Amino acid sequence: MKKLLAFTLTAVLAAGTLAGCGGASSSAASTNTAAAKGTIIVGASPSPHEEILNGVVKQQLAKEGYTLVVKEFSDYVQPNLALEGKNLDANYFQHKPYMDSFNKEKNTHLVSMGPIHYEPFGIYAGKTKKLADLKDGATIAVPNDTTNEARALLLLQDNGILKLKANAGITATQKDIAENPKHIKIQEIEAAQLPRAIQDVDLAVINGNYAISGGLKVSDALAMEKNSSLAAKTYANVLAVRQGDENRAELKALYKALTSKETQDYINKKYSGAVVPSTQA
Repeated sequence: MKKLLAFTLTAVLAAGTLAGCGGASSSAASTNTAAAKGTIIVGASPSPHEEILNGVVKQQLAKEGYTLVVKEFSDYVQPNLALEGKNLDANYFQHKPYMDSFNKEKNTHLVSMGPIHYEPFGIYAGKTKKLADLKDGATIAVPNDTTNEARALLLLQDNGILKLKANAGITATQKDIAENPKHIKIQEIEAAQLPRAIQDVDLAVINGNYAISGGLKVSDALAMEKNSSLAAKTYANVLAVRQGDENRAELKALYKALTSKETQDYINKKYSGAVVPSTQA
Protein backbone atom coordinates (compact mmCIF):
# COMPACT_ATOMS: atom_id res chain seq x y z
CA MET A 1 0.00 0.00 0.00
CA LYS A 2 2.84 2.35 0.89
CA LYS A 3 4.54 1.51 -2.40
CA LEU A 4 1.33 2.18 -4.30
CA LEU A 5 0.89 5.54 -2.52
CA ALA A 6 4.47 6.51 -3.21
CA PHE A 7 4.10 5.60 -6.87
CA THR A 8 0.88 7.58 -7.17
CA LEU A 9 2.44 10.66 -5.51
CA THR A 10 5.46 10.43 -7.77
CA ALA A 11 3.21 10.22 -10.81
CA VAL A 12 1.22 13.26 -9.71
CA LEU A 13 4.37 15.29 -9.09
CA ALA A 14 5.77 14.24 -12.42
CA ALA A 15 2.58 15.24 -14.15
CA GLY A 16 2.69 18.60 -12.41
CA THR A 17 6.28 19.09 -13.47
CA LEU A 18 5.43 18.23 -17.04
CA ALA A 19 2.50 20.62 -16.95
CA GLY A 20 4.79 23.32 -15.59
CA CYS A 21 7.30 22.68 -18.33
CA GLY A 22 4.50 22.70 -20.86
CA GLY A 23 3.35 26.10 -19.56
CA ALA A 24 6.87 27.53 -19.75
CA SER A 25 7.28 26.26 -23.29
CA SER A 26 3.97 27.80 -24.29
CA SER A 27 4.97 31.14 -22.75
CA ALA A 28 8.35 31.06 -24.45
CA ALA A 29 6.69 30.23 -27.74
CA SER A 30 4.33 33.15 -27.28
CA THR A 31 7.25 35.47 -26.49
CA ASN A 32 9.19 34.21 -29.49
CA THR A 33 6.18 34.76 -31.73
CA ALA A 34 5.92 38.38 -30.56
CA ALA A 35 9.66 38.95 -30.90
CA ALA A 36 9.56 37.44 -34.37
CA LYS A 37 7.84 40.59 -35.57
CA GLY A 38 11.28 42.10 -35.40
CA THR A 39 13.43 44.96 -34.19
CA ILE A 40 13.00 48.50 -35.44
CA ILE A 41 16.19 50.61 -35.39
CA VAL A 42 15.54 54.34 -35.40
CA GLY A 43 18.04 57.20 -35.49
CA ALA A 44 17.11 60.26 -33.46
CA SER A 45 18.52 63.43 -31.98
CA PRO A 46 18.67 63.34 -28.16
CA SER A 47 15.88 65.75 -27.30
CA PRO A 48 13.00 65.56 -27.78
CA HIS A 49 13.10 62.75 -30.34
CA GLU A 50 14.99 60.11 -28.35
CA GLU A 51 13.00 61.02 -25.24
CA ILE A 52 9.70 60.56 -27.05
CA LEU A 53 10.75 57.26 -28.58
CA ASN A 54 12.08 55.73 -25.37
CA GLY A 55 9.66 57.50 -23.05
CA VAL A 56 6.35 56.59 -24.62
CA VAL A 57 6.65 54.90 -28.04
CA LYS A 58 8.79 51.91 -27.07
CA GLN A 59 6.19 50.37 -24.76
CA GLN A 60 3.43 50.87 -27.31
CA LEU A 61 5.44 48.95 -29.89
CA ALA A 62 6.31 46.25 -27.37
CA LYS A 63 2.61 45.54 -26.96
CA GLU A 64 2.51 44.96 -30.72
CA GLY A 65 5.45 42.59 -30.54
CA TYR A 66 8.16 44.94 -31.82
CA THR A 67 11.45 45.79 -30.18
CA LEU A 68 12.49 49.43 -30.60
CA VAL A 69 16.18 50.32 -30.60
CA VAL A 70 17.03 54.03 -30.64
CA LYS A 71 20.42 55.25 -31.84
CA GLU A 72 21.28 58.84 -30.91
CA PHE A 73 22.89 61.31 -33.31
CA SER A 74 24.11 64.78 -32.42
CA ASP A 75 24.06 66.23 -35.95
CA TYR A 76 21.76 66.49 -38.95
CA VAL A 77 23.90 64.62 -41.50
CA GLN A 78 24.83 61.21 -40.14
CA PRO A 79 21.31 59.94 -39.36
CA ASN A 80 20.30 60.46 -42.99
CA LEU A 81 23.44 58.80 -44.32
CA ALA A 82 22.92 55.91 -41.91
CA LEU A 83 19.32 55.51 -43.08
CA GLU A 84 20.30 55.61 -46.74
CA GLY A 85 23.04 53.06 -45.99
CA LYS A 86 20.50 50.67 -44.41
CA ASN A 87 22.02 50.92 -40.95
CA LEU A 88 18.68 52.28 -39.72
CA ASP A 89 15.08 51.44 -40.50
CA ALA A 90 13.93 55.03 -40.00
CA ASN A 91 14.98 58.30 -38.46
CA TYR A 92 13.14 60.94 -36.50
CA PHE A 93 14.80 64.34 -36.17
CA GLN A 94 14.09 66.48 -39.23
CA HIS A 95 11.40 68.32 -41.13
CA LYS A 96 10.51 67.63 -44.74
CA PRO A 97 12.12 70.73 -46.33
CA TYR A 98 15.45 69.73 -44.80
CA MET A 99 15.02 66.12 -45.93
CA ASP A 100 14.13 67.20 -49.48
CA SER A 101 17.15 69.50 -49.60
CA PHE A 102 19.38 66.73 -48.26
CA ASN A 103 18.11 64.31 -50.92
CA LYS A 104 19.06 66.76 -53.66
CA GLU A 105 22.48 67.55 -52.22
CA LYS A 106 23.50 64.01 -51.25
CA ASN A 107 21.56 61.99 -53.85
CA THR A 108 19.74 60.09 -51.10
CA HIS A 109 16.28 58.58 -51.43
CA LEU A 110 14.41 59.36 -48.23
CA VAL A 111 10.68 59.99 -47.88
CA SER A 112 8.34 61.03 -45.10
CA MET A 113 5.88 58.65 -43.44
CA GLY A 114 4.10 61.77 -42.13
CA PRO A 115 4.38 64.61 -39.59
CA ILE A 116 4.82 63.99 -35.86
CA HIS A 117 5.37 67.28 -34.09
CA TYR A 118 6.42 70.88 -34.49
CA GLU A 119 9.21 72.61 -32.56
CA PRO A 120 8.88 76.39 -32.52
CA PHE A 121 12.05 78.26 -33.46
CA GLY A 122 13.05 80.87 -30.93
CA ILE A 123 15.24 83.96 -30.70
CA TYR A 124 17.39 83.64 -27.57
CA ALA A 125 19.39 86.31 -25.77
CA GLY A 126 23.17 86.32 -25.85
CA LYS A 127 25.01 89.56 -25.13
CA THR A 128 21.82 91.48 -25.89
CA LYS A 129 19.03 90.71 -23.42
CA LYS A 130 16.09 92.40 -25.18
CA LEU A 131 15.14 92.80 -28.83
CA ALA A 132 14.55 96.51 -28.21
CA ASP A 133 18.19 96.86 -27.09
CA LEU A 134 19.65 95.43 -30.29
CA LYS A 135 22.39 97.81 -31.43
CA ASP A 136 23.66 98.76 -34.85
CA GLY A 137 26.13 96.17 -36.14
CA ALA A 138 25.00 93.44 -33.72
CA THR A 139 25.69 89.79 -34.54
CA ILE A 140 22.92 87.21 -34.73
CA ALA A 141 23.74 83.51 -35.04
CA VAL A 142 21.55 81.28 -37.21
CA PRO A 143 21.75 77.63 -38.33
CA ASN A 144 24.12 77.07 -41.22
CA ASP A 145 21.98 74.57 -43.15
CA THR A 146 19.89 76.01 -45.96
CA THR A 147 16.34 75.28 -44.82
CA ASN A 148 16.84 76.19 -41.16
CA GLU A 149 18.66 79.40 -42.04
CA ALA A 150 15.62 80.44 -44.08
CA ARG A 151 13.40 79.68 -41.13
CA ALA A 152 15.60 81.81 -38.86
CA LEU A 153 15.55 84.72 -41.32
CA LEU A 154 11.76 84.53 -41.52
CA LEU A 155 11.54 84.77 -37.74
CA LEU A 156 13.88 87.76 -37.70
CA GLN A 157 11.70 89.39 -40.35
CA ASP A 158 8.54 88.69 -38.30
CA ASN A 159 10.16 90.60 -35.44
CA GLY A 160 11.13 93.63 -37.51
CA ILE A 161 14.89 93.05 -37.41
CA LEU A 162 15.29 92.76 -41.18
CA LYS A 163 13.19 92.46 -44.31
CA LEU A 164 13.43 89.80 -47.00
CA LYS A 165 12.64 90.00 -50.69
CA ALA A 166 8.95 89.49 -51.40
CA ASN A 167 9.15 85.91 -52.70
CA ALA A 168 12.01 84.59 -50.59
CA GLY A 169 9.85 82.31 -48.42
CA ILE A 170 11.26 79.06 -47.09
CA THR A 171 14.23 79.19 -49.47
CA ALA A 172 15.53 82.52 -48.15
CA THR A 173 19.26 83.08 -47.73
CA GLN A 174 21.30 86.09 -46.68
CA LYS A 175 21.26 87.17 -50.33
CA ASP A 176 17.51 87.65 -49.99
CA ILE A 177 17.82 90.29 -47.27
CA ALA A 178 16.28 93.40 -48.84
CA GLU A 179 16.49 95.71 -45.84
CA ASN A 180 18.88 95.58 -42.88
CA PRO A 181 18.45 98.93 -41.09
CA LYS A 182 20.65 98.00 -38.13
CA HIS A 183 23.36 96.46 -40.29
CA ILE A 184 23.00 93.16 -38.49
CA LYS A 185 25.75 90.63 -39.09
CA ILE A 186 24.39 87.13 -39.68
CA GLN A 187 26.74 84.43 -38.40
CA GLU A 188 26.08 80.91 -39.65
CA ILE A 189 26.80 78.17 -37.10
CA GLU A 190 26.10 74.43 -37.13
CA ALA A 191 22.68 74.04 -35.56
CA ALA A 192 23.76 71.78 -32.69
CA GLN A 193 26.42 74.29 -31.61
CA LEU A 194 24.12 77.31 -31.35
CA PRO A 195 23.34 76.98 -27.61
CA ARG A 196 27.08 76.87 -26.88
CA ALA A 197 27.81 79.87 -29.08
CA ILE A 198 25.06 82.06 -27.67
CA GLN A 199 27.38 83.88 -25.23
CA ASP A 200 29.58 85.04 -28.11
CA VAL A 201 26.81 86.72 -30.13
CA ASP A 202 24.07 89.22 -29.44
CA LEU A 203 21.21 86.88 -30.30
CA ALA A 204 20.82 83.34 -31.60
CA VAL A 205 17.95 81.76 -33.50
CA ILE A 206 17.81 78.17 -32.33
CA ASN A 207 15.96 75.01 -33.36
CA GLY A 208 13.59 73.79 -30.68
CA ASN A 209 15.30 70.44 -30.09
CA TYR A 210 18.76 72.00 -29.72
CA ALA A 211 17.40 74.70 -27.44
CA ILE A 212 15.98 71.96 -25.19
CA SER A 213 19.19 69.91 -25.17
CA GLY A 214 21.13 73.13 -24.48
CA GLY A 215 19.11 73.77 -21.33
CA LEU A 216 16.93 76.54 -22.77
CA LYS A 217 13.18 76.84 -22.25
CA VAL A 218 10.36 78.35 -24.26
CA SER A 219 10.04 80.97 -21.54
CA ASP A 220 13.67 81.97 -22.20
CA ALA A 221 12.97 83.00 -25.78
CA LEU A 222 12.63 86.67 -26.66
CA ALA A 223 10.37 85.69 -29.56
CA MET A 224 8.93 82.45 -30.92
CA GLU A 225 7.38 81.30 -34.17
CA LYS A 226 3.61 81.55 -34.07
CA ASN A 227 1.45 78.48 -34.65
CA SER A 228 -0.12 80.31 -37.59
CA SER A 229 3.22 81.12 -39.21
CA LEU A 230 4.48 79.73 -42.51
CA ALA A 231 7.12 77.86 -40.55
CA ALA A 232 4.58 76.14 -38.32
CA LYS A 233 2.79 74.82 -41.39
CA THR A 234 5.98 73.77 -43.12
CA TYR A 235 8.46 72.52 -40.55
CA ALA A 236 6.73 69.68 -38.74
CA ASN A 237 9.23 66.96 -37.81
CA VAL A 238 8.59 63.77 -39.74
CA LEU A 239 9.34 60.07 -39.57
CA ALA A 240 11.76 59.48 -42.45
CA VAL A 241 12.29 56.13 -44.19
CA ARG A 242 13.90 54.91 -47.38
CA GLN A 243 11.81 55.25 -50.52
CA GLY A 244 9.97 51.98 -51.04
CA ASP A 245 9.74 51.13 -47.32
CA GLU A 246 6.60 53.16 -46.64
CA ASN A 247 4.37 50.06 -46.49
CA ARG A 248 6.52 47.95 -44.18
CA ALA A 249 4.26 46.78 -41.34
CA GLU A 250 6.71 47.63 -38.59
CA LEU A 251 7.20 51.18 -39.88
CA LYS A 252 3.45 51.70 -40.08
CA ALA A 253 3.24 50.51 -36.48
CA LEU A 254 6.00 52.95 -35.51
CA TYR A 255 4.23 55.89 -37.14
CA LYS A 256 0.94 54.91 -35.52
CA ALA A 257 2.61 54.90 -32.10
CA LEU A 258 4.33 58.23 -32.73
CA THR A 259 1.03 59.89 -33.60
CA SER A 260 -1.15 58.19 -30.96
CA LYS A 261 -3.08 60.16 -28.36
CA GLU A 262 -0.83 58.62 -25.71
CA THR A 263 2.22 60.09 -27.41
CA GLN A 264 0.58 63.49 -27.97
CA ASP A 265 -0.42 63.65 -24.29
CA TYR A 266 3.16 62.79 -23.30
CA ILE A 267 4.55 65.57 -25.53
CA ASN A 268 2.16 68.20 -24.22
CA LYS A 269 2.86 67.33 -20.60
CA LYS A 270 6.63 66.98 -20.83
CA TYR A 271 7.56 69.94 -23.05
CA SER A 272 5.04 72.62 -22.08
CA GLY A 273 4.86 74.18 -25.53
CA ALA A 274 8.48 73.67 -26.61
CA VAL A 275 7.27 70.73 -28.65
CA VAL A 276 3.78 70.69 -30.15
CA PRO A 277 2.08 67.60 -31.64
CA SER A 278 1.35 68.10 -35.31
CA THR A 279 -2.24 69.03 -36.03
CA GLN A 280 -2.00 66.76 -39.06
CA ALA A 281 -1.20 63.73 -36.95
